[in-house]
Formats: sequence, structure tokens, C-alpha cells
Amino acid sequence: MLRYLVRRLALTIPVLLGVATLVFALIHLIPGDPAQAMLGETAAQEDVDALRRRLGLDRPLVEQYGLFLAGVARGDLGTSLRTNEPVAQAILTRVPATLELAAAAMLVAIGVAIPLGIIAAVGRGTFVDHLATTLALTGMSVPNFWLGPLLAIAFAVELGWLPVSGRGTPAHLVLPAISLGAALAAILARMTRASLLEELREPYVQAARARGASRPRAVLRHAFRNSLIPVVTLIGLQFGAVLTGAVITETIFAWPGIGRLLIQSIGFRDYPLVQGCILFIAVTYVGMNLLTDLVYGVLDPRIRYD
Repeated sequence: MLRYLVRRLALTIPVLLGVATLVFALIHLIPGDPAQAMLGETAAQEDVDALRRRLGLDRPLVEQYGLFLAGVARGDLGTSLRTNEPVAQAILTRVPATLELAAAAMLVAIGVAIPLGIIAAVGRGTFVDHLATTLALTGMSVPNFWLGPLLAIAFAVELGWLPVSGRGTPAHLVLPAISLGAALAAILARMTRASLLEELREPYVQAARARGASRPRAVLRHAFRNSLIPVVTLIGLQFGAVLTGAVITETIFAWPGIGRLLIQSIGFRDYPLVQGCILFIAVTYVGMNLLTDLVYGVLDPRIRYD
């Protein structure tokens, strides 16, 4: 396990280096002068030149790239151009809100998808199966940038049951979590159904029934556990997608997380903060993939990391 972990951590270094390089290139390949864009077209040339020196944009591109990588290696992501706050500190203050929303969305998705997938698999071909499949397809087809405003209009504006924006109470979390978790629930439900159906065809399930195990016990204790590996894989991979989807959801519901911070920094042309937010999301993707691989050994002892 330790050798595998060290090897995987070593393999993440080129990935993170590639992400950092791509982020740096995208920011610097944008047409136009970033300093001029930040100050406006009417800004004096002296002010533009001063800002370029402050940002280091007057240096050769290779030197800028080296300084950027050196800063990332030290954990120094630069300083926000709008607030003069260190980028790393600005991101860390928003991380709890984003993790709270992501965890709530995942709970919504898992709480809906797993029972729905099990019921659909056990009742294959019945009305319940068709209904579950229809709900899953509907959830996958509805984008969160449409579902979010619809939920806000229905439950916050018209009915007044829930707050429409902000963060502070559990009630503020309900609408963003449902909006963000709906599509993931649909994908997980279909994966749970497909994976469980495959396991139910295996001889060991019939053997468990022959030994006197009840149908629910044979399904839940034997077949369902063995069907979890693809489901866990999807959960781990989709966690990064939840963070990405949070960009839209946090903006709709004014949720003070990383996604909203990214949109605000783009609007203010705060390039250091844009770079920091994108790097944070990328590191989260890589970390979740590694964690997912390690969970495999817990679910299936046959898996070894030698």
C-alpha cells in the first residue's frame, strides 16, 4: 500500500505541473494587455506601465513562468489585484463553504440514487424500474443553470419556504444542494442499477439463496457490496465535477464558495486569483482520484497495490 501511495503521489507531479503550465499559458495568451484591460481604455500609459511592472508583465515570458512555478511550489499563489489579499488565503477562506455545499450535494445524490438504483435493479422490467429510469433520464437532461432558478422561484419566491441566497443556516443549503446533486443522482442511479443487475446474475447470489439467505440479504449483503466498485469510481470522479458545477450553482444562489470567487475574479480580471482557483479545483480532482483508488481495497480485499 505504501509503495503504491508513493508511486501515485509521484505520478501526480507531472499532472499538476501540466495543469499549472496550462493555466499560466491560458492567462497569458489572452489577446490584449492584461494591465490595460484591468485599468480600462482611458487609463494613462504611466499607470498601465506601473501596473505591468507590479505584475511582472514587463519581464520575459520564460522568467514569468519560472517565477510562477517557484511561487506555486512554495504555496505562494500571488496577491489579489482587487483586494491585495494573498490568493492562498482568499481561497482558504472560501473552501469550507464549497466543501459544505459539495458534501450536501453528494449526500442528496447518494441518498436518492442508491435506493432508486437498487429498487430498479431488483424490480427489473416492472413499472418501478421504468419509473426510476425515466426519473434518472430526466435528472440527467435538466441542467443546473435551469434547475437552480426554477427551484428558487418555486420554493423561495412563490412559496417562501426557503431562503433564496446566502449562507448561514441549514435552510440556505437546501436549494443549492438539490440543484447541484440532481444530475449526479441521476447518473449514480443508472450506474447502481446496471452494476447491481450484473452482480445479480452471478452464481454466488443463487448460492446464497440456496443456503437460506433471504432475498433482501442476498441482494444487499452479497450482490450490492460487490457492485459498489464502479459506483465508488463514479462518485470519486464526479466529486470534482460537483466542484466545477458549483461555479454555476454558487453564482445563482450567491453561495460564498470557490466557484463564486472564480466568477468574481474573472469579472474583475483578477488574474492571480483566477489562476489560484483553477489550480485548487485541479488539485481536488487529482486528490479525489487517488482517494478513490485507495477505497477500492476496502470494498474488495482481492485488490492489491503491489
